[in-house]
Amino acid sequence: MKKLLTCALTLALTAALLAGCTGGSSSDAGSGSGAGAKTPEELAQLYSTAITENGGELVEYNPVFTAVSQEDMSAMILEAMGLAQEDMQAFGISSSLMNVQAYGIAAVMPAQDKTEAVTQALQGYIDAQKASFEHYLADQYEVAGSARLETLEDGTVLMVMCEGQDAVFEAISQAILAG
Repeated sequence: MKKLLTCALTLALTAALLAGCTGGSSSDAGSGSGAGAKTPEELAQLYSTAITENGGELVEYNPVFTAVSQEDMSAMILEAMGLAQEDMQAFGISSSLMNVQAYGIAAVMPAQDKTEAVTQALQGYIDAQKASFEHYLADQYEVAGSARLETLEDGTVLMVMCEGQDAVFEAISQAILAG
């Protein structure tokens, strides 16, 4: 009886240890595993909600898109930002194509091993916005120059270019990380 109980206990302990070994690590940021068990669709919805609720008044005029459609300007915005669909698992983007406003908010979960490509694309977008407003609209040049681009703890690459970018960035990043 003691041997049977010891064997069963050993087997249960081994199973528990093996189950613990299969868990993912949050240090895999950028590969998507840092986002927990969320599907790309759930991430896109989380990004859309976080940007819509915390992105300020310009989101009203530049709605968040989470997929590319031929009926709207989403493909042109992705192209302007230098983003490729194959580099992203999920995204939420609100941006203006008007050349009188430095405005763009992008939350992107890069595809595996594509964090650098996404970050470089968004930094290129920021640099292009700065260049376009350098001798044109000083206030918009300042907005573009103050843009924030960071990778969050869950692997999301977040870019915020708008007036009050620090407060908007903090609100959106908190909403994403809490989601």
